[in-house]
Amino acid sequence: MELRTHLSIDRDLCGEVVELSNGYAKVRLVTTKQMAADERGLVHGGFTFGAADFAAMAAVNDPYVVLVAAEVRFLAPVVVGDVVECEARVIEREGKKGRIEVVGSVEERKVFEGIFSTYTPAQHILDRS
Repeated sequence: MELRTHLSIDRDLCGEVVELSNGYAKVRLVTTKQMAADERGLVHGGFTFGAADFAAMAAVNDPYVVLVAAEVRFLAPVVVGDVVECEARVIEREGKKGRIEVVGSVEERKVFEGIFSTYTPAQHILDRS
């Protein structure tokens, strides 16, 4: 399956899609020192969230999909050098709306979980009619 959404996203900041199928995506984020929030190497949660969001969008895999809400929990710290894998599964579709479950892990340790709500308009969200 070919990725059809978020094609211009910076893979160094949001991760790389490593698995993709209908209603499912896995994104792998290799954390770097530029993501550190402090001198001990704690990775800012925004990068973990960004990878999870990208995984959710890839699971929907429509060029126009957008995030409208998210309910997330950060379960464990991520440190520079960790590889975060975010697995996203579409759990509900109702017309143009979707709900996607995302779990982020470093090796076997769960570091993130969330439900992402999406909307898929008929045209790009920035197009004005």
